[in-house]
Amino acid sequence: MPDTRIEDPPLLRGRARFVDDIHLPGTLHAAFVRSPLAHATISGIDKRAAEAAPGVHAVWTLDDLKPHLAEDRLVVGLPSPAYRQQRDRPVLAADEVVHVGEAVAMVVADSRYAAEDAAATVEADYEPLPVVADCREALAPGAPPVHRDGDRNLLAELVMEFGDVEAAFAGGRVFSASLSVHRGGGHSIEGRGALARHDPVDDSLTLWSSTQTPHAGRNLIARMLGRAARGVRVVAPAVGGGFGPKLVTYPEEVAVALAALLLGRPVKWIEDRREHFVASTQERDQFWEIEAAFDADGAIRGVRGTMVHDHGAYTARGANLPYESALTVTLPYDVPAYRLTARAALTNKVPVTPVRGAGHPQAVFAMERLLDKAAEGLGIDRVAIRERNLIGPERMPCTRPLESRGGRKVVLDSGDYPGCMRAALEAAGWDGFAERRRAGAARGRLRGIGLANFVKGTGRGPFESATVAVDPSGTVSVASGATAMGQGIETMLADIVAEGLGCDRALVSVTAGDTAAVALGIGGFNSRQAVTAGSSAFNAARRVRDKALAIAARHLEAAEEDLEIAGGEVRVRGAPDLAVGLGRLAAIVAGTPGVTFPDGFAPGLWAEENTVLDDMPFANGTAVAEVEIDPETGHAAVARLAVAHDCGRIVNPAIVEGQIVGGAAHAVGNALYEWMGFDADAQPLTATLADYLLPGSLDVPRIDTVHLESPSPLNPIGVKGVGECGTVPTAAAIVAAIENALGLPGGTIDRVPLTPADIGTLAHDHTL
Repeated sequence: MPDTRIEDPPLLRGRARFVDDIHLPGTLHAAFVRSPLAHATISGIDKRAAEAAPGVHAVWTLDDLKPHLAEDRLVVGLPSPAYRQQRDRPVLAADEVVHVGEAVAMVVADSRYAAEDAAATVEADYEPLPVVADCREALAPGAPPVHRDGDRNLLAELVMEFGDVEAAFAGGRVFSASLSVHRGGGHSIEGRGALARHDPVDDSLTLWSSTQTPHAGRNLIARMLGRAARGVRVVAPAVGGGFGPKLVTYPEEVAVALAALLLGRPVKWIEDRREHFVASTQERDQFWEIEAAFDADGAIRGVRGTMVHDHGAYTARGANLPYESALTVTLPYDVPAYRLTARAALTNKVPVTPVRGAGHPQAVFAMERLLDKAAEGLGIDRVAIRERNLIGPERMPCTRPLESRGGRKVVLDSGDYPGCMRAALEAAGWDGFAERRRAGAARGRLRGIGLANFVKGTGRGPFESATVAVDPSGTVSVASGATAMGQGIETMLADIVAEGLGCDRALVSVTAGDTAAVALGIGGFNSRQAVTAGSSAFNAARRVRDKALAIAARHLEAAEEDLEIAGGEVRVRGAPDLAVGLGRLAAIVAGTPGVTFPDGFAPGLWAEENTVLDDMPFANGTAVAEVEIDPETGHAAVARLAVAHDCGRIVNPAIVEGQIVGGAAHAVGNALYEWMGFDADAQPLTATLADYLLPGSLDVPRIDTVHLESPSPLNPIGVKGVGECGTVPTAAAIVAAIENALGLPGGTIDRVPLTPADIGTLAHDHTL
């Protein structure tokens, strides 16, 4: 199979079409008036000056839109028994705003410039209310409510537990940690965007959106506008990165779609970077109080603790993040007893949904910090304590006493966790580190090395749709509910279908992210699409292959077992001149008026599959980071980074390599740069890229990767997800390396990200 990506030529040549590249005649442009306060009542909105501004077609508040909405709130929370209250986002805030950046009015004008200028003249009369900026304070007795009609700020609570925790701690050495992981954004190079058009001829509504989940968006928009889903089409064109925040449907998409209906003209809205900081969802903010008990030889006896998760002001996805964090803590290790109480707290900040990793990096950080602290306290090597506790390959598949959000038993399906760690250590040159440390010291630099392990559930089901069809031209068309956002979905599906059918990849054409192409779909998140869409595409391709061979056998008067598919034709093995093209076979079963249809065949050379996969395959891996610190400035540079991982069978090596490297680069930002600050009034402090730092090309070293393959038995192609695997362990490894460079006891550092000021303080005071 070719190792190149189909998507790259149009992207590299500037021919890919993103939402803002789509220009429809008569398009109007939208801008939103957003709250400057984190919590306030709205006593009135004066829009007269905006309505009188040149080029303005409409200025709307929620009162204006309500008569045209079947529902005025986005009810999207994933089902969970953990909820203690329901907080859904309004299309526009009506009488109360609960975070900076919440939209209160919408302006539609001839141009974005006119819309922005008019929006600046809208005057909202705010009465400030008490603000909650810290999720821990939100749960304290007497804390002001995040929503004025609320009596508490606890959004959800869950307990994850197994084994006899009290007995585990009664006889062991206990090591504890108070940890924090700070929030950040997705910051894809393309922000959110939406363009809607209503066609009065057939009363259809089309929305082009930079989204990860077109089908979910279609269903929600149809429901909120009171329209049949078949009359709403959502298309994800080229998407300039997703990373999680684009997996949810936003109020702006509903408002833009409604505006196109009301005005009878296309309406476009493109998010600017400032809006991305205050209106796109964020993640990571968690505070942990956690401890682990160990035997004298370093065997884990038990883990217990509490975690508070910052949920933000509304539910934009669900209680999935604290659940995934709680589920993930112990997965790589043989832990006999565990109890973690996780609470999701409302705050007057931007709502929280997954960002690449989705709760897993925080859990890995907590567990790996405890292991480093225990290694220090017990006098055991950091590698040895992990080897002592990692689940071995001889136990696979290994059932753990945990349940997924869907109520399925957690079964670690395959993998060699100790072997993967050894491969990462070898790739990183762990045994030769002492010499590199001495060389750094000679240059006045402090050098350190650290590692972290992870196991992550991927391929979340229940399914992803795929159809495979051969048309009379010989083209093999693939359509799927999977959605591309830069990760190579088109290439992946083309590779899998070409293998399943037996044809050349060049014959395969893929359509993804378009609700008109396939009826059902779930979309892209949780490193799921190679597993779910890939399995459906493979099964559909196999069905098409079987039918093609059966038709060809009759046409060529040969036995099916003597036939093979090569290139774009079916031929008799050993007699390549006895062949028929796939296009000709498709024509035979396409039907011809007045001609008797071939007996024993259904019309069309195509198949549709929605392969149900309820059990998740678990990927695993190890990151080893090496840092070099300037003790004068506190600047930490990641000098070397190695990631060994196992994502099951590798479909396309170039894609897998890119996903691991990109995920690790993302984690470098999480560890050292990305800090989404808020003050006590929940005002964002880092709302520009001058203040919120992203790693650049000079900040990310060459990343050495090791790809292991233990095919999963849970799906027909043996794959596991890979998109988040570079992100999950890397920040924890970088923190461990910084600690090692500074000569601090294992487990001393209790937070990420670490700024140069933090590192300087640690270097001098050995505490933060």
